Amino acid sequence: MDFIIEAVVKAVKDLYQTDIAAKDVNLQETRKEFEGQVTLVTFPYTKVSRKGPEQTGTEIGEYLQKALPQIAAFNVVKGFLNISLSDSFWLDKLHTQILADDFAAAKPNGKKVMVEYSSPNTNKPLHLGHIRNNLLGFSLAEILAAAGYDVVKANLVNDRGIHICKSMVAWREFGQGETPESSGLKGDHLAGKYYVWFDKAYKQQIQELIEEGQTEEDAKKNAPLIKEAQQMLLQWEAGDEAVINLWKTMNGWVYDGFDVTYKTLGVSFDKYYYESNTYLLGKDIVEEGLAKGVFFKKDDGSVWIDLTAEGLDQKLVLRADGTSVYITQDLGTAQLKYDDFKMDESIYVVGNEQDYHFKVLFLILQKLGKSWAQGLYHLSYGMVDLPSGKMKSREGTVVDADDLMADMFSTAKETTEAMGKVDSFSEEDKDKLYRTIGMGALKYFLLKVDPKKRLLFDPKESIDFQGHTGPFIQYTHARIKSVLSRAGYTAAGSTNDVADLDGIERDLIVTLTKFPEIIAEAASAHSPAVIANYVYELAKTYNKFYHEKPILQAEEERLKQFRLQLSAASAKVISKAMGLLGIEVPERM
Repeated sequence: MDFIIEAVVKAVKDLYQTDIAAKDVNLQETRKEFEGQVTLVTFPYTKVSRKGPEQTGTEIGEYLQKALPQIAAFNVVKGFLNISLSDSFWLDKLHTQILADDFAAAKPNGKKVMVEYSSPNTNKPLHLGHIRNNLLGFSLAEILAAAGYDVVKANLVNDRGIHICKSMVAWREFGQGETPESSGLKGDHLAGKYYVWFDKAYKQQIQELIEEGQTEEDAKKNAPLIKEAQQMLLQWEAGDEAVINLWKTMNGWVYDGFDVTYKTLGVSFDKYYYESNTYLLGKDIVEEGLAKGVFFKKDDGSVWIDLTAEGLDQKLVLRADGTSVYITQDLGTAQLKYDDFKMDESIYVVGNEQDYHFKVLFLILQKLGKSWAQGLYHLSYGMVDLPSGKMKSREGTVVDADDLMADMFSTAKETTEAMGKVDSFSEEDKDKLYRTIGMGALKYFLLKVDPKKRLLFDPKESIDFQGHTGPFIQYTHARIKSVLSRAGYTAAGSTNDVADLDGIERDLIVTLTKFPEIIAEAASAHSPAVIANYVYELAKTYNKFYHEKPILQAEEERLKQFRLQLSAASAKVISKAMGLLGIEVPERM
């Protein structure tokens, strides 16, 4: 709406002999209860007009209506000038922008951004928290790409450490050569099974040592299994061939399992980093920080940074024995990622329990004078809860990602079959549809909520075909495709021969025109929820149009063709918007 902003600047100059800057003109979307599409807040101009906000608004409105043929009418409510743009303006938007193949395709902005997400441990399967993480990361990457960024999707895999050795020790002790093939288990589930076995056996050993007279603290340290895991970690770090081979074998099983889960989730990565390659990084940065006086050594030789002046604590960055802590590795990995890709922004998709860690990490890098540290961003998200009793998890405490997705497919099947609309589908098409609806329901439910909020996920509620859900939007798309198919619609046969719009037709075009700015807003806010809520509003608006305006039975052929054109534009934008959320939309349901 730059042309309105320019005209307002000129109006204030001509009416009140005052220069104002374009950036100070406040245009808003008109509230639904008032006529119009664009609203100018007039209070700032009363000082120069020396008149009340209503009279000032009326004078500016009259000026704009004379100056701009695109303005059909205006009204003033208190200090708000509501502008109605002409039908010809909106029809031109439809024909020259919305229906164009490149609608909402931003030009490259020359900026590179990395989105790091998933970050699994190779000792267990992905769980419900990982699902939200993966969906947020992948969707944000898609949105940023649509906004013109060059995007790198990265995954930092936690593939080493004591927790990995626990699974390895348990498999060596109890596995009897079991493999994914011999057990029929996915590789990540098999590793997870032995991680649980370790925990149970370890607790049993602790209890036995306590009964023999040891304190709980001593028993935890002295249990044979934990000593074996610690020894295995030392052997791994020393490059022991047998341990390294077992580690490679079991991690290989896990990666095969992860690949299946990622494929079902519909997420992907451009670059993998592995902690086994990065865990020694960062020590050179500690040396650099000591030389710059950013870090200090304590008497025991440990290295720290004092962040109390910034309202944080003192933070250990290197132990007295010279070994790394997590933040040491993260400092080194941040530098490695920047050296690899020279990105303008680096986004970490990590749960909100790590908020403090990332505040400290980013602040340290800024204090070290890393110019790229200004582009670091923590996309913090809340936990996902399930209504109790809805899901039974493999371990009793964590909801397994594969189990949840399988549950979504069966819920989608049950709900869709109850509606009786898939009788003509082949079994293969039915199966594909249930998976599309199930994943659409899961993804949409998790992405429509602001990432920072904790949310309660109810599988059955997420598959409501009438609610604020993915399946409602998917059904709207399928409905449009059905109308277009029955009409034999082709873009080449559509018409521009319409001059006037009815209210709902105008509302639908207005909603469609917002899509490019919605993408930009979602990218800026790092929030897929902006896209999710927009596409729901679009689907609602289309359904209102569908129920109020005859399409195939329109009173004139030109109206029929126009409404088919408007339907085709709506389907295109729904499909693109849902694609940014990683959600497929079916052609029929």
